[in-house]
Order: sequence, then structure tokens, then C-alpha cells
Amino acid sequence: MAESDTIFALATPPGRSALAVFRISGPSSRSVLDQLTHGKASPPRVASLRSLYDPVSDAKLDDAVVTLFAAPSSYTGEDLLEISCHGGRGVISAVSAALSKMSGVRPAPPGEFTRRAYLAGKFDLSQAEAIADLIDSETEFQRRQALRLLDGGLGRLAEGWRTRLLEISA
Repeated sequence: MAESDTIFALATPPGRSALAVFRISGPSSRSVLDQLTHGKASPPRVASLRSLYDPVSDAKLDDAVVTLFAAPSSYTGEDLLEISCHGGRGVISAVSAALSKMSGVRPAPPGEFTRRAYLAGKFDLSQAEAIADLIDSETEFQRRQALRLLDGGLGRLAEGWRTRLLEISA
């Protein structure tokens, strides 16, 4: 797995639903948008309705809302594209297949978006773990605890201890 790869993943649970959200992150995100929409790009952070096309067959895949987030102002710190399309299994399969056909674009294993965000300095390790805790939360207590960690509470506490220990050792 190369850090220079552009990665994609379904950000919503698989299966039949009204919407499916794909995330694409990496240096080819803008190119992916251009290939899927026939070059009808949108300015960063503006959600736009676009038709999606297969980059090889040129068959229409779906109509979707696309939003581009330019680096470094994205979750991963890289150019990041979000595609909100219809959530039918056929649409999800077609969009996934189209993305897989693109050179330098590959499926992301679980956690790779968060790993890239961590490596880009978007948050500390405890906050990265808090994201997993928030996703896995099933109770109100778990949700609140994960949000406290995500807000940086543990990191600030540890930094305070580190500062105090350095003062003592000096």
C-alpha cells in the first residue's frame, strides 16, 4: 500500500438504503471526480448534483451529490471527494467497479482514512482511537465517553503530565 495511492471506501453500511456515501482520498481525487462526471467539477466545499459515468464504458451509473474537499482542509489532510449516490446494491456495485477501474485508485482497508488523518496531524492517537469508539458505541455513556476523547481530553491530560514531569526533571 503506497501513501501516494488514492483510496476509496463506502462510508455508509452496505446494503439497500436511500443513500450510499463513498469517500475518495488522495492525490487523484480531483481526477476521479473529472472522470466520473465528464469534467463537470465543482468548487471545493460546494455540494453539486452530477451524473456519474463509468470511465471505461461511459455508461451512466447514477445521479449523485458530489463534494470535493481540498487539501489540507479535509478529514485526511489530502484532497478528498465524497459521493452521495442512491443506496441500491446495484448502484453501490457499479460505482465501486468504476472506481476500481481507475489507475492509481484502490479500495481502502478499514481505518485507512483515519490513519491518513492521524499521519497528517489532524488529531492525536487517543483521538484516532476515539473515532473507532464512537463508531462502535451502542449506549449513551459510550457515545459521550468517545466524544470526550475525540475532543482531546486525554491528550491534553497526558500533555499536562508530560510538561509537569519535564519541569520536575529539570
